[in-house]
Amino acid sequence: MSTAADSGADWRRLHRRTVLVTALVTAGVAVGAAVPVTVALSGRFGYATAVGWALAGAALLIGGAAAGDHVRWRRTRYRVGAERVDLHTGLLLVKRRSLARERIRSVDLTAHPLLRILGLVSVRIGTGEHTGGDSTLELDPVSRAEGERLRRDLLDRAVAEVPGTHRDGQLATLDPRWIRYAPLSFATPLLGGAAAGGVMQVSDWVGAQAEVIHWIADRLRDTPLVWTIVVLAGAALVAGVIGALGLWIEMWWNYRLEREPGGTLRVRRGLFTSRSLSVEERRLRGVDLVEPLGIRLAGAARVDAIATGLTKDEERAADHNTLLPAAPRALADTIAAEVLREPATPTGAPLTAHPRAARGRRLRRALVAALAPVLIQVLLGVLLTPVLLWTALGCAVVLLPVAVALALDAYRSLGHALSGAYLVTRSGSVRRSTAALQRAGVIGWTVKQSWFQSRAGLLSVTATTAAGGGAYTAHDTDASEGLAFAADAVPGLLEPFLERGRSGR
Repeated sequence: MSTAADSGADWRRLHRRTVLVTALVTAGVAVGAAVPVTVALSGRFGYATAVGWALAGAALLIGGAAAGDHVRWRRTRYRVGAERVDLHTGLLLVKRRSLARERIRSVDLTAHPLLRILGLVSVRIGTGEHTGGDSTLELDPVSRAEGERLRRDLLDRAVAEVPGTHRDGQLATLDPRWIRYAPLSFATPLLGGAAAGGVMQVSDWVGAQAEVIHWIADRLRDTPLVWTIVVLAGAALVAGVIGALGLWIEMWWNYRLEREPGGTLRVRRGLFTSRSLSVEERRLRGVDLVEPLGIRLAGAARVDAIATGLTKDEERAADHNTLLPAAPRALADTIAAEVLREPATPTGAPLTAHPRAARGRRLRRALVAALAPVLIQVLLGVLLTPVLLWTALGCAVVLLPVAVALALDAYRSLGHALSGAYLVTRSGSVRRSTAALQRAGVIGWTVKQSWFQSRAGLLSVTATTAAGGGAYTAHDTDASEGLAFAADAVPGLLEPFLERGRSGR
């Protein structure tokens, strides 16, 4: 219910150019759909008739979409009062949504190329509560000036000065040399495979898939099978590298990390689609230094914020809380310290190594994972064809050394420590994560010990929190060391359960 303080606030509409945006976007979709439709109909009705039907369908689609969005524009209004933000929309069933201003934690601005050309932005206002759509309001679109006004107005809160010498203003800007880390992402082979699949799909749409396959086969006819596979894989990899570079440029061009007055960290980035993401420092509970394998081997890492109040949509978006893209490790440490207002980043603290029994567990898991496909091929080779025995041998030669190397690396990556006001956990090989979580942000501990861990004298302790992923685990620690780590991190939280366990023996 709106309060008296809010009753005087003016209702506003979305920008009227939303109808034009919808019409232009629908026109693009219609053109993309018209090409295969025209090709399909031309064989039956002739080219001129097929074009006429395609144009008529496109006009109907564009007109319907524009009319529907005009109705939405006429029936949508919002207002920002002293205590609440209200949004009313709908024709027959009017939806009334309201957020308390004191609960608003994020105001993010996004603009795809068409919105940027027209001077518009989409504004997403969130409380960070896990209540589905009731925790967010989306104003799509408003003018760029209105979006900036809403962001400043809704996030402008008086906060106490934080002691220290860490600066406000610009903390980091894009260094074009960081693009060298883009091809080292695991997205590169996926993009390469998607490019190969896309070529085959498009050729199938236009009825030329057989010609494409024959063209490739003609050029590789005299090439041995092994080199044919290498050439095709190399071509897909080149396409993946190009795709990874293009994706990185689109996502991170014009990147800036700023600390604004009032205690808000703001990330701005994007070449065609501009994005402005805000994280209040009072929501910040730590940082996560993420090092995927390829990027780590190149001496780089990215910095993610561990913040409270993540919505489900934000949890699914891998880059929503990324404060710094993959950059040299020394710079990542510096930015992590700046963000936390610490003289040195807790993620760089010396870590306690885990027992050798943890290494054995990782080696056994890796060997099982590597030998399973080998044994399946051996079984099928005995039953069906000896060819599978040779493929099994090839898999064993390739997979076993890789599995052992990754297992040993995963063991070396294990560690935990207490560093001032933070507890630090590190784990992972393919994706190594070093998380520094404020000890005050821990709301509970989960202690797990399987039968195999018990025999090896190990256990895993997990700090539960309302921030970030919700749980940060020190895997396979020494049993006594892990319990001491948890007890020292948050004094008084774990001791009653330990005492109860001892008294029950």
